[in-house]
Amino acid sequence: MAYSSVMRIAFVLVAIGVAGVARGAAPPDTAAYPSKPVRLIIPFSPGGTNDILARLIAHHLTERLGKTVIADNRPGADGVIGTDLVHRANPDGYTLLILSSAYAMNPAVRKLPYDPKNAVEFILKMGDGPTLLSVGPALPVKSVKELFAATKAKPGEIIFGTSGGFQYFATALLRTVSKQDFNIVLYKGTAPSLIDIIGGQTHACIAPIVPSLPHLKSGKLKALAAGTIKRSTMFPDLPTLDELGYKGFHASNWYTIATTPGTPKAIVSKLYNEISAFMRSPATVKTFTAMGGEVDILSTEEVRKFVAEEMVKWRKVAIDSGMPRDTN
Repeated sequence: MAYSSVMRIAFVLVAIGVAGVARGAAPPDTAAYPSKPVRLIIPFSPGGTNDILARLIAHHLTERLGKTVIADNRPGADGVIGTDLVHRANPDGYTLLILSSAYAMNPAVRKLPYDPKNAVEFILKMGDGPTLLSVGPALPVKSVKELFAATKAKPGEIIFGTSGGFQYFATALLRTVSKQDFNIVLYKGTAPSLIDIIGGQTHACIAPIVPSLPHLKSGKLKALAAGTIKRSTMFPDLPTLDELGYKGFHASNWYTIATTPGTPKAIVSKLYNEISAFMRSPATVKTFTAMGGEVDILSTEEVRKFVAEEMVKWRKVAIDSGMPRDTN
């Protein structure tokens, strides 16, 4: 589906349902905020889930707060450029940031211009983008057991196609947890990696649900397991890798909203209340589910702890799998 079509559908669905979100009076200490336009930095290119979700949030906050919230794409270096911009901004709540799992993975493989432990003030976690373990026609297996029987029989010959960043880390985690010897081939994006899988040039992948969905429906891809601890809402009959014995395997591209460290707590609290209410609304849940996501709200304190744990987890994956570190 074209990006513009996805955006139109998303806005219509959310506009219908979010009109009912309660309009309570702001507490006195936050009443003056905002008094001018707010920027919501998207540290990735247009068209992805981060971009669509950020624009929905910007639209909602514009209506609720009475000032324009501008969605501003600042892509580069897996989110580092946009994150550094927010890190250096004034701590006044007028520069916000949408972040995903790349924030917790970058410290393991990149030299950063900021300390990731305190570079931003997290406002909330909004949800997750679950993954599926799937195979293409070049490997006509029917289960994870059969898949790993094939990797064991042909060590190093079974190829997992993946984009860089989150998918690469997720695939490396699977190789570590399963103790299987399969090859990982990197592509410049999920779409080209899926094209080669369904074309028979590679064999398997761990990929987000939405780009996989058309190929699953056509039968060119076969999903073997969910890559998250909980079963997928869209594929409730599909077992998880954890259920199948690969304990603790969880690879989900999560989404958070953050701002500059030192932003007044009253502003952070106001933004948390507005965005969490938006994400919990039935219309947003429906839209986010259609985008392959699952709403999962974590508070400011909870998300700070969660991201710290994610950084430890993915650093271990990088070390265990021998990922090179860019020190430039």
